[in-house]
Amino acid sequence: MSPPPEERRKPTPAESGEWTLRFLRALGVDATLPASAERPDAYSALVRALLSSATVSSSPTPRVSCTLFVSSSATNAYNTLHGGAVAAVAEAVGMACARAAAGDKEMFLGELSTAYLSAARLDTEVEVEGQILRKGRSIVVTTVEFRLKDSKKLCYTSRATFYIMPVASL
Repeated sequence: MSPPPEERRKPTPAESGEWTLRFLRALGVDATLPASAERPDAYSALVRALLSSATVSSSPTPRVSCTLFVSSSATNAYNTLHGGAVAAVAEAVGMACARAAAGDKEMFLGELSTAYLSAARLDTEVEVEGQILRKGRSIVVTTVEFRLKDSKKLCYTSRATFYIMPVASL
């Protein structure tokens, strides 16, 4: 007969807190950020660094096209494009498309939904194209598609809703 299974005791709150802090420190949570990350436009520069060869068409419904190279800095543990990078690029391209349609009005992102259909692997190129779905007085809805450059296979698709800030009347 085998011995009875060993019972695990429940850790005290102090032990649990210590284990959690040790885990977070191992991840590098207490490391200081480089000075370049402290700049106000660091997020925009990070997203722009992923994109190249951007073009904006001046048709009645503006389109924004660019190329995304999947580098190791934008991949996850599976060596595919990280979902957060997909969402960040979709927001940037969608905002560029919305600004091309609505002009230089103040606007903000209200909703972003992304469908992850297949993966873009490390060292591949992805064509990103954004276009306007609907434009109103106070709202702009855009769609952004991510396709593999060599096979034209649709990898990700995003839909973003931007709200135009009303002009204050004093």
